[in-house]
Amino acid sequence: MADEQKSGGQVSRAQLIELLNEDLAREYQAIIAYVVYSQAIKGAEYMAIAKELEKHAGEELEHALTVSKLIDYLGGEPTVTTKPVKTSEKAEDMLRFDLDNENETVRNYRERVRQCEALGEFAMAEHLREILKQEQEHQIDLATALGENVPDVSKMKTQNPKGEGQGEGRSSNIH
Repeated sequence: MADEQKSGGQVSRAQLIELLNEDLAREYQAIIAYVVYSQAIKGAEYMAIAKELEKHAGEELEHALTVSKLIDYLGGEPTVTTKPVKTSEKAEDMLRFDLDNENETVRNYRERVRQCEALGEFAMAEHLREILKQEQEHQIDLATALGENVPDVSKMKTQNPKGEGQGEGRSSNIH
């Protein structure tokens, strides 16, 4: 996809639909992960974050609906495919998987805002900014639960231009 993008990071409407569908697949991934992790995380020290993960699941569903509407607006068809979800028996690993996913999501939505604006789709960019604000709040929640500072995602590299294999240890088999 990166090779197909026009200079300056501008994309065509068709490319934006493809990229938004990758974002939508990542939102589906987040919904599944947050639902599963909120129930699988055990221990008194994780009770507050488990409740927060339940809340995140609902917010990710709202994001998926918004992104689906944007894809439809552009004349595309929303994907029905999810990115893989990684599982673990360790609560800290699950929180790390979530934080890695949120980092990737924030990077992608920042780029999507720029791409929408380059196409003159300013209202779409505003919808994505609203999603981006919540995704950054999710980063804060997860980093705090892990006892870390929020990562500076602007200094992180993306995994690959197609958006596959996001983050380390991203594959899993939740069915």
